[in-house]
Amino acid sequence: MPEKNLPELITLKRLIDEGGKHLEVGTSCTVAMDGRQFPVYTIALGNPSPDVPALGFFGGIHGLERIGTQVVLSFLESLLARLRWDSTLHQQLESMRLVFMPLVNPGGMWQATRCNPQGVDLMRNAPLSAIEKVPFMLGGQRFSHHLPWYRGAEGAPMEPESQAVCEFVERELLTRQFSMALDCHSGFGLRDRVWFPHAHTATPIPHLADIGALEQLFSQSYPNHNYVFEPQSRQYRTHGDLWDYLYLNGTSDSDRVFLPLTLEMGSWLWVKKNPRQIFDRIAMFNPTARHRLQRVLRRHLVLFDFLMRAANSHGRWLPEGMARTVQHRRALTQWYHT
Repeated sequence: MPEKNLPELITLKRLIDEGGKHLEVGTSCTVAMDGRQFPVYTIALGNPSPDVPALGFFGGIHGLERIGTQVVLSFLESLLARLRWDSTLHQQLESMRLVFMPLVNPGGMWQATRCNPQGVDLMRNAPLSAIEKVPFMLGGQRFSHHLPWYRGAEGAPMEPESQAVCEFVERELLTRQFSMALDCHSGFGLRDRVWFPHAHTATPIPHLADIGALEQLFSQSYPNHNYVFEPQSRQYRTHGDLWDYLYLNGTSDSDRVFLPLTLEMGSWLWVKKNPRQIFDRIAMFNPTARHRLQRVLRRHLVLFDFLMRAANSHGRWLPEGMARTVQHRRALTQWYHT
């Protein structure tokens, strides 16, 4: 490979240096590949108290989808620039926690594959099987690591990268009364979609009313947005979804609110505008023209900033009592009865 290092990793290290005292930086694991050691960095900023809400941003779980990491890095760069002058941002960070895992699968990104260096699809790797029928192969398979969507061997521990995500989420998000996560991907459809659990079943999540209230809040605040909010199960179901696994483990025996979201950027639109990209496995999942890349890096900042504000102000919009019942019914009608 002509690169001496991953450009995304170079950018991440630069931002860590620029962030200086504002950032708490860790290395959750290290991935060996082609004689190199790629660190999987974690970053945190803001109030570390478990009494405040938290929001996490994740990218690069699939090595082919570089744009996911690039979008997260673009947002982090914007935050660091604003920390030099924006007193409102400093006030926000006094009452919330922000955490980042921008490049979960550097080995996969280095070798330009969806999976990690062991051939495992990290979004099919959690010890959780679908309750209902999944699409053949796409829903996760155990036949061979030479085939796509490989879950890993039956009974094997999760891959180090998957474990790193789980440990980071359990430590930074699931210790709090309210938290959200946004995992950035590309590769599905002509529209940008915001997915929420479940992926392993079509059964609605217990926090459907909260998801419905969040979607309504965003649509009222930004009525001209172009996102499609929906449960992932509405499109297809899978085995081993990391966010289903973390959601179930983190909320099953408590009144904790944890809302994991997945941003699925519509890469088919990029291919539609430049059909030749379909012959390049990296270009299939990422905008190649510079102006399209810049547009993508800009367009999601509104969503990211909204999620920050929503997490910080969750006490003002989380539904309670009769409002919760109304939101639950509305969400059922919107996403499950159509």
